[in-house]
Amino acid sequence: MRRLPTICFSLLAMLLGIDHSFVSADEATCVVASVQPIATNAGINTYHSGGNAVDAAIATAMTLGVVDNHNSGLGGGCFILIRTPDGQIHAIDGREMAPSAATADMYLRDGKADTELSQTGPLAVAVPGALAAYAHALRSHGEKTLADVMLPAAKIAEEGFAVDKIFARKLESKKDLLAAFPATRDQLLKSDGSPYQTGDTLRQSDLAKTYRSIAVNGEKWFYEGPFAQTIGSWMHQNGGIVTAEDFANYRIKLRQPVVTDYRDWKIVGFPPPSSGGCHVSQMLNILETFDLAAMHQRDPAQAKHVVIESMKRAFADRAYHLGDADFSRVPKALIDKAYARDLAKQIDIQKSTDVSKQGDPFAFGDELFGKHTTHIAAADSDGYWVAITATVNTTFGSKVIVPGTGLILNNEMDDFSAQPGVPNAFGLIGAENNAIAPGKRPLSSMSPTIVLDRRAKPIMTVGAAGGPKIITQVLLALIRTLDYGDDLQAAVAGPRFHHQWRPDSVLVESKMGDEIIDRLKKFGHVIKTTSSSGITQAIRIDDDGNLIGVHDPRVPGKVGYGFRKVAAVKN
Repeated sequence: MRRLPTICFSLLAMLLGIDHSFVSADEATCVVASVQPIATNAGINTYHSGGNAVDAAIATAMTLGVVDNHNSGLGGGCFILIRTPDGQIHAIDGREMAPSAATADMYLRDGKADTELSQTGPLAVAVPGALAAYAHALRSHGEKTLADVMLPAAKIAEEGFAVDKIFARKLESKKDLLAAFPATRDQLLKSDGSPYQTGDTLRQSDLAKTYRSIAVNGEKWFYEGPFAQTIGSWMHQNGGIVTAEDFANYRIKLRQPVVTDYRDWKIVGFPPPSSGGCHVSQMLNILETFDLAAMHQRDPAQAKHVVIESMKRAFADRAYHLGDADFSRVPKALIDKAYARDLAKQIDIQKSTDVSKQGDPFAFGDELFGKHTTHIAAADSDGYWVAITATVNTTFGSKVIVPGTGLILNNEMDDFSAQPGVPNAFGLIGAENNAIAPGKRPLSSMSPTIVLDRRAKPIMTVGAAGGPKIITQVLLALIRTLDYGDDLQAAVAGPRFHHQWRPDSVLVESKMGDEIIDRLKKFGHVIKTTSSSGITQAIRIDDDGNLIGVHDPRVPGKVGYGFRKVAAVKN
């Protein structure tokens, strides 16, 4: 049967009241996937008004800073991967930076790291970079202005939105910490101090004013003007060390992506201070030495065992070798094929083995890398592919909103190694390469990823949220689609498992099933179960050339399909 023209199809869907999330992707010219339907709609509306996938992704990110600000926002940072129609791939580092007054021992009290100081309150805050990265992406690759993507989000902040069950649960879990900071309490809790419930309308008037001020005055208002001065003054009065000068000195970094060959594909990831690009590539290089597809077909538990063993070795290396490559010696040999083969030889396919320490990638070359979270995936038919992972770190970041700004500030200082061997909020251990230093960017697990085929054409973009589980979620999505042939929905929905070296245990989603879990125990793995582990968003081209998006079914996100010249999608 002949297909209806795109515009007719789209208008018919809208007249019938059909949500674009469930409309066929045939002939869609843009796809956006995010964790929040209102944000996805903002991205699609931006595309409909003449933007491209870059504009759509940035609009989605800006709106997430309103409706999902327990995860991300302009008080935090991001990594952006963009593949442009001419085949170029751009890596924009909007990671937060340590203030100029930061010191390696700033969290030590009586010789021991006080992790409460690095996780909550003014000392936990690093200089945010998200706005600088978004503004650069729009200028360099978009069709829209900051005002175009910020004013609709400001309207949502001012008029309010219905709190979803995820937001309500986060408010309930952190209500006492949020109440400790007056402006945070005023903006995010009810007048009696109780948290908003599912379905309640949350209005954020101060946040709306901040968004509008940026829209009118540009990013300099944020980094060099009244906003920075307000933050610096409050910090000085409340025991923080971030200054207006720190804001003025913030710069994005344009990085060289990490590119590795994996069987018939090229995997493009983000370089340090992301650990994701390195270690996704490292684990894939290890797994490439095994016939993973045949093993999975023959014995799924054994295939999972081998993947777990690769995770252990990669995370041991992460703990010791990774850091901001502008400050630390981060070996490129971490993604060397010969080093991966050496690690693969250490894996016993019949039993778990102890990994007592990191490997020695310097033996395979001395070249160095050049000096709670959300993920947005977007792609369009013109050839723009976008992967943005953004964060304020843990839920509601530092819990600090400076009066008058409405903006949750990050607690990314906790992603540094406050003291060698002391775990951070995610249980991750760091070493000297990730020690605190002025102007340094903390190590991150954010792993925005783009997959190219043998012709260097993009076929997939994927990323995740969930602290260190980001890295293993991206790995699982890749091997399930590329090795096992799963469709994208099954790859994202399938039960996950995660090992980060220390503690020496495997976190497994309970829906994995008792049979597989028992088999993993027989391999010698210590198993801990959880109901849900992380959140992934992805887009892929199907066999017919259609763009197919998937949001993680573990949360009420949304995939939006864009069709040119249609009316706005209703929230």
